[in-house]
Amino acid sequence: MSGVLDVVDQRTRLAGQNRLELLLFHLNGRQLFGINVFKIKEVIQCPSLTQLPEAHSVVCGVANMRGSTIPILDLSAAIGRLPLKDSEETYVIVSEFNRKVQGFLVRCVDRIINLNWEDIHPPPRSAGKDHYLTAVTKVDDQLVEIIDVEKVLSEVIGETVLVSGGVLETQDTHQEEAKRTIMVADDSSVARKQICNTLEQIGIETIVLNDGQEAFDKLQALLKNGPIEDQVDMLISDVEMPEMDGYTLTTNIRKTPGLENLHVVLHTSLSGGFNESMVKNVGANQFISKFSADDLANSVLEFFANRSS
Repeated sequence: MSGVLDVVDQRTRLAGQNRLELLLFHLNGRQLFGINVFKIKEVIQCPSLTQLPEAHSVVCGVANMRGSTIPILDLSAAIGRLPLKDSEETYVIVSEFNRKVQGFLVRCVDRIINLNWEDIHPPPRSAGKDHYLTAVTKVDDQLVEIIDVEKVLSEVIGETVLVSGGVLETQDTHQEEAKRTIMVADDSSVARKQICNTLEQIGIETIVLNDGQEAFDKLQALLKNGPIEDQVDMLISDVEMPEMDGYTLTTNIRKTPGLENLHVVLHTSLSGGFNESMVKNVGANQFISKFSADDLANSVLEFFANRSS
């Protein structure tokens, strides 16, 4: 796998064109899995691990990498499959998202593929509600399952969705009571729940969609009922989504009469300054890294405060 990610930084040009690149890998068996290259820092052979007492059952240990200690999660065990063995013959996908760096233990890494988001589809309904998939696609007639790593990380490390008292106190108690509605587009069930719980705490109603295409279709349908500003105050959208990504969704909104002034916040687990640059390029109003309930609540409250003034 030496050099498999040498050109990852050059691939960011795909963003904004409704395209992505997936790193394909195996756990136990022949099934192919995928993770967005943008989430990955590097791929290495599994290093020596230090065991942690009373750690979560899927945490294999911690590894010291370039002066930092990161947890290594057995991705197979984390999604309910048989745990991996013989760590010296396995690989670690070092990833950075949701403001954290962690490693995912996998059996072997296959290759990187270039795809259009239109070729990435939501999991079939037959998968039920408790699966760990965020999307599926096909490569050479073989099914590729894209794992909801945000759900994995949330279950292992945990995330707080409580807005702190200090933030809640910033709400303008003298402001006239009015219905406030925010549209949320995110393909991760965990992320949708986190966002909606946060907004509920500050008195915001939500319209929830599972991907960019659903959100764009819904906005166009709402336009038929009247001005969009009378129905939706803001859109909070993930970037990585099947059918249509957040960058393309924002671009389409800016090109559509009646939607062009909608306030758009891109809320993504992807890290790095590149995303902030893309926000400006596609015309979004703001970029927020996942996940901080206080950061999200502060941003929303500031928007309404500024609009009122």
